[in-house]
Amino acid sequence: MNSNSSSYNFSASVCSWEGVHCDNKKENVIGLKASGLGLSGFIPDTTIGKLTQLQSLDLSNNKITALPSDLWSLGSLKSLNLSSNQISGSLPNNIGNFGLLEVIDLSGNNFSGDIPTAISSLVNLHVLKLNGNGFQGSIPTGLLSCKSLVLLDLSSNQLTGSLPDGFAAAFPEMKMLNLARNEISGRDTDFSGMESLTSLNISRNLFKGSVTGVFQGQLQVIDLSKNQFQGHFSQATSVPVVIFEKPLLNITFADLLAATSNFDRGTLLAEGKFGPVYRGFLPGGIHVAVKVLVHGSTLTEQEAARELEHLGRIKHPNLVPLTGYCLAGDQRIAIYDYMENGNLQHLLYDLPLGVQATEDWSTDTWEEDNNGIQNVGSEGLLTTWAFRHKIALGTARALAFLHHGCSPPIIHRDVKASSVYLDYNLEPRLSDFGLAKVFGTGLEDEIARGSPGYVPPEFCQPECDAPTPKSDVYCFGVVLFELITGKKPIGDDYPDEQGANLVSWVRGLVRKNQGSKAIDPKIRDTGPDYQMEEALKIGYLCTADLPTKRPSMQQIVGLLKDIEPRAPQ
Repeated sequence: MNSNSSSYNFSASVCSWEGVHCDNKKENVIGLKASGLGLSGFIPDTTIGKLTQLQSLDLSNNKITALPSDLWSLGSLKSLNLSSNQISGSLPNNIGNFGLLEVIDLSGNNFSGDIPTAISSLVNLHVLKLNGNGFQGSIPTGLLSCKSLVLLDLSSNQLTGSLPDGFAAAFPEMKMLNLARNEISGRDTDFSGMESLTSLNISRNLFKGSVTGVFQGQLQVIDLSKNQFQGHFSQATSVPVVIFEKPLLNITFADLLAATSNFDRGTLLAEGKFGPVYRGFLPGGIHVAVKVLVHGSTLTEQEAARELEHLGRIKHPNLVPLTGYCLAGDQRIAIYDYMENGNLQHLLYDLPLGVQATEDWSTDTWEEDNNGIQNVGSEGLLTTWAFRHKIALGTARALAFLHHGCSPPIIHRDVKASSVYLDYNLEPRLSDFGLAKVFGTGLEDEIARGSPGYVPPEFCQPECDAPTPKSDVYCFGVVLFELITGKKPIGDDYPDEQGANLVSWVRGLVRKNQGSKAIDPKIRDTGPDYQMEEALKIGYLCTADLPTKRPSMQQIVGLLKDIEPRAPQ
């Protein structure tokens, strides 16, 4: 085996080497990380195999071609990462010796042959990644013994046959399942009962059945494209789609499927708590965003239709209008006007439009799609105080209308930067209002508890009741802080604050009369500092710990209008 070993001091203790972790007594190596070191060729016997107490081994991103025979004797291994190498041949049944293994990643190699039946011995396995190899045959029944699996990725192999009987019931904790790019056959019902599943990709296989039969439970990411679903929607295809403004249009669920390429990932705009959102054109050239509501509803079809009809009548210049809906079996689908200029989260943080889990600030994998945005982001309008104030005021007006202009009042429950959109004319519009009602009583824990960085303090109290207008006010205060500081609600750089979030950082500065330090440098010289500092104080009021201390949205609209920047003469 060849390697670049110049960074190692062979006269020093092995336990001091980079990538080597020893036990507390410095007697045994329990962790070895040699990722991306340019290792090539085969690993000889009596090397790694001598580390009998090894618990974690990471040799990923090298050019290793073969493994030593004594690797399989490392019975203490809990984590094995050999991904992105050039290892070929079959995976031996000796893998069954790793009874303590919790994570195994062999993705991106040249393995071939069947997945070994001895995989049934890996009963502690949480993560299994065999994607990007040449595995053949069918998925072994022994895999069903790995009941603790949370992530299973078998994509991009040459697997055939059907899923083993009892596949769905075997994995009660499975969150992510990827079988894409194989030739696996089956039906939509093969996945029913996987209640923990949040991400499912079965694209480019031979599955049949009803698309609506797959949408269930907690699913947030789903790709069913390039299967044999089309033509198997006998019950769903004829379900009518209601378009409020054009009641004479004869649109069905089949048209929704065609508009979104069977809910293909290529048409996916975003993923959030309520469900995935797809882009499409309906007959008549109607440009829409199709939101598939993934949570089970406790409402009957008639009750859900009544709620959606009610939401369709709610119109305001700063709300994203509900264009229509479709009720296909247990599935509830909301159809909105398409917002050409993306949402505030994309624009504030200079991110491209595309697929993003809206409650996850840490991911940076985006599918590029900048259609529609014309010089709005980091070098454009969004870098002016006047435009950010316009977004704040428009969003406040939308919430004030929901709270004070609707009967009964509508509590949004999930106000955040990614729920504020900009339309074709760059007017701010708040989305997702009233959707929680469509789910009935089954949504309290999931939606009502808010998104990370936007959770009001009262939600952390065990005796907390349902959300109130004042919990929306708190969330609006966080968005206002984002607009003025340009910083994310969590996980950003907050100067002079360790372990802080946006709210605690800004509130601390405002308390010390140092609010000007929080102003985004991009907008600092585009308007009077005192207006931005006043806006921070409004955000301070909105984020008060006690809900009773927070102003109403009507009052906030008044406060924001008092500091409205003057239009240039």
